[in-house]
Amino acid sequence: MISIIVAIAQNGAIGYKGDLIYHLSADLRRFKELTTGNTIIMGRKTYESLPKGALPNRRNIVLTRQPGATFPGTEVFSSLDEALSHCSRDEKVYIIGGAQVYTQALGMADELEVTFVYDTPAQADTFFPEFGNDKSWHLENKEDHDPDEKNPFRYSFLTFRRV
Repeated sequence: MISIIVAIAQNGAIGYKGDLIYHLSADLRRFKELTTGNTIIMGRKTYESLPKGALPNRRNIVLTRQPGATFPGTEVFSSLDEALSHCSRDEKVYIIGGAQVYTQALGMADELEVTFVYDTPAQADTFFPEFGNDKSWHLENKEDHDPDEKNPFRYSFLTFRRV
């Protein structure tokens, strides 16, 4: 099972200058709950943006075209296809970014776990690929949440499954 997990603004923005646009406590908690005990695949830039490197209690895979590159606590592969060929069929794999990896994975993913933030950021330079008009995705679950002291924007947790 391949799942993409991402927080997206109303305009499709997901990042700015190598960092997440939104740091919603509920989104970070959900990310941890879903990915812990599973495999996460990320691009090199996403790995480098992690404050403490490899995420604990997960199999961390980094994709890079840099020959011989190593990153502590991770397995390194040169392509998404190569990384997935080293995952077992019963392994839950989460694609956690960045934009290039999301674009490559969108056509092969079984599930999208989206935190949709009802806001448009003033600045963004990284966007999630368009999928809203793709009839191969079905919205399976939606949880709406109002802003609070730890989550300054209205947001929804959305689960899409491939039809």
